[in-house]
Amino acid sequence: MNTSQTLRPEERRAASDPSMTGSKALIESFLQEGVETVFGYPGGAIIPVYDALYDYRDRLRHILVRHEQGAVHAAQGYARVSGRVGVCLVTSGPGATNTVTGLADALMDSTPLVLVTGQVGSALLGTDAFQETNFIGITQAVTKWNCQVKRTEDIPAAIAKAFYIARSGRPGPVVVDITKDAQCGTAPFRYEKITSIRSYLPAPAPDAERIAEAARLIDQARRPLVMVGQGVILGNAEAELRALLDKSGMPAASTLLGLSALPTDHPQNVGMLGMHGNYGPNIKNQECDLLVAVGMRFDDRVTGNPAHFGANAKVIHLEIDPAEIGKIIPADVAVVGDVRRSLPLITERIRKRDHSQWIAGFRACDQIEYEAVIRKAVHPAEGRIRMGEAVAAVARAYRNDAVLVTDVGQQQMNAARYFGFRRTRSVVTSGGLGTMGFGLPAAIGAKLGAPDREVVLFAGDGGLQMTIQELGTIFQSKIPVKIVLLNNSFLGMVRQWQELFYDRRYSFTEMVNPDFGLIARGNGLSYRCVERREELDEAIAAMKASEGAFLLEVRVEGEENIFPMVPAGAPVSEIRFE
Repeated sequence: MNTSQTLRPEERRAASDPSMTGSKALIESFLQEGVETVFGYPGGAIIPVYDALYDYRDRLRHILVRHEQGAVHAAQGYARVSGRVGVCLVTSGPGATNTVTGLADALMDSTPLVLVTGQVGSALLGTDAFQETNFIGITQAVTKWNCQVKRTEDIPAAIAKAFYIARSGRPGPVVVDITKDAQCGTAPFRYEKITSIRSYLPAPAPDAERIAEAARLIDQARRPLVMVGQGVILGNAEAELRALLDKSGMPAASTLLGLSALPTDHPQNVGMLGMHGNYGPNIKNQECDLLVAVGMRFDDRVTGNPAHFGANAKVIHLEIDPAEIGKIIPADVAVVGDVRRSLPLITERIRKRDHSQWIAGFRACDQIEYEAVIRKAVHPAEGRIRMGEAVAAVARAYRNDAVLVTDVGQQQMNAARYFGFRRTRSVVTSGGLGTMGFGLPAAIGAKLGAPDREVVLFAGDGGLQMTIQELGTIFQSKIPVKIVLLNNSFLGMVRQWQELFYDRRYSFTEMVNPDFGLIARGNGLSYRCVERREELDEAIAAMKASEGAFLLEVRVEGEENIFPMVPAGAPVSEIRFE
């Protein structure tokens, strides 16, 4: 179909311009896909695009990051909260290779992303020209799809395909590498959005027999547990999940990335799964007779030793990516397809049930966990401020209704455990790759993706310094991100493992930190530092009241550990409190 028939007059003119440069065609292609924000960094091989971008400043917002890795993480944050495709623009060579960590992170966490990279002229390919890299070869393992464009006339089709692949099925990052001569050449422009690709089936239709078998197992189950993954959020299936829970009465626990698909206070929400998850869903794993996995991939941080995971349970796996079925945990019933379609088909076939007595067992576990861990983590009687205490105080101030962004480490796990969520798309964190330095640029993107929501970043002193240059992006672009730095002067999670498993041999995990106040003020941020708990609430209130960006440094206990914890390789039932 010719999409120009449904476009506005100015868009129809752009869609039929007979002499458009490749650079302009790229930008017009972005506009056809509804792109409003691009994160990037200019350089020699992408200069033609940036020159064309100069004339589009009224229609396309470009955020100048301070490092290309920051561009990808910012685009990830934008995509995760908005549900749209994040877009990045960088140059060739080191500009392109600086994005590889972000691409790997986006692939692991199924984040829809389109990265456009400049490339040397096509005549120079393979000659080791200045700032030439074989970026297509480099990124094959960390992208959902990639391509190189050498002809101007091929740019619109490549971009249309990139956006379709990035957002459809199981989302992921896509790279389009465009040679400089393709950017500078001219060709007729015609843009057609892609709705299908031959041999690519992003979401198979759910199989009716497997739907029926899944419903039968749910009806028979006495001790079921629904395991909620990020696939529910990516598939916009939150309402469908609630309908299943309402009718089935089953309890539900979330993976780290599945948090906020279900409100924290939902009566059937029994907490977070995994290594630092809640006691109930971990310890009762062996009691379950049915596990219903919805849009999750059985990551090792969730399963622990897979040989013991759900040993007495049947497994129903609802998943859009067939490659995940049976990869870690065998499924008794595999329902391949979009969970937004699969869940209602199951819900309409099951009987109304009440599992309140089974759920009461999880609540008893909650009380055990509270007394053993949570009370001293959130309400310590003495000593320095604890991470969980700071997280809970911030959560109260924002009434559990801010977008939580985290870096990676102990602060990440404390934030996941104690922040609380009232609506979906409220968690932005690096799950599968565990990328330190993710948090600050991701918070920038999250705020731009959800400008009407408060965005709070929790970072440790190690992770913050990995991408601390992005404070300059906040300063230049005036992005009102609220940053809570939980400073323990350690690489906290590594130190915890050294304490528990390596006889307290703290090998190169202690940090000698700079003056974060000077750095914050030098980048135009308001700043407060808190060391005494009686000052904490007032400082948080000041941060919340600030109209601009704010860095709140909280100096916390240096050798605090995050519990509960399932030791690596152990069954989840061997969760420990100390």
